[in-house]
Amino acid sequence: MSSKKDGSFWLAVAVGFVLMVVLGFVPVIGPLVAGLVAGLVAGGGVWNGGKAGFLSGLLGATILSVLAIVGSTFLLGIFGMVAGLGIAVTLIILALYHAVLGLTGGVIGGLLR
Repeated sequence: MSSKKDGSFWLAVAVGFVLMVVLGFVPVIGPLVAGLVAGLVAGGGVWNGGKAGFLSGLLGATILSVLAIVGSTFLLGIFGMVAGLGIAVTLIILALYHAVLGLTGGVIGGLLR
């Protein structure tokens, strides 16, 4: 891959990630729109758009999981850590949901571009 394509791919993942965090709380539509935008920015066809959407979904859920554990531990101590771990496990399970919807949106974005 050339560096121009590689740079636009990672830019697409970053844009999709930011949108995933912002819109990720809107069921179905949020991750789908984030993946669609990532696919449009990535270009390079269906496969590249799908990869960008999938990675943005995984990164978004992973970062939110880490923030949930750290934030709840600071706020509530050991009980918060246990609650944060429960939230993190739930978010990691939901990462598949975000990643699949991001992949779907990325494929659609890759088709549209």
